[in-house]
Amino acid sequence: MKNQTIFSFIIALIFGLGLALSGMTNRENVIGFLDFFGNWKPALALVMGFGILAAAGFFHYSKQLMKPINGSDFPILPTKIDAKLIVGAAIFGIGWGIGGICPGPAIVLLAIAPSKIVLFIVAMAIGGLLTDFVTKLNLARAKPINALNNI
Repeated sequence: MKNQTIFSFIIALIFGLGLALSGMTNRENVIGFLDFFGNWKPALALVMGFGILAAAGFFHYSKQLMKPINGSDFPILPTKIDAKLIVGAAIFGIGWGIGGICPGPAIVLLAIAPSKIVLFIVAMAIGGLLTDFVTKLNLARAKPINALNNI
């Protein structure tokens, strides 16, 4: 567990350093990227492109591993696109467009300039708690499936 924590810290540090160095903790860069018809700033596209390129290499490498370097099993990711995914992505995108910041850079900004981002972090935490609450509420309301009824 100790090695896993150290490994996670190092990866998070590299990620945060990359966000800070690329300027992605500056909301003007993000809003500029979303301003297609004004003063468009393509820097975020380059950051995303290089991130996808790096991730693709690691995903290819991970297919050869029996288990992850930093864990016991590879997670099984959902493959279905449903209303929950689309609504969640839309809410995330709207918040990102309005605020010009998303969770990764917000955490980095918490270390760099906490007074400028603390309200966003609090709102993000409340949103996460609200999501958990609604998910648990929906699970509690769902009717259990009885396999014998389908015979």
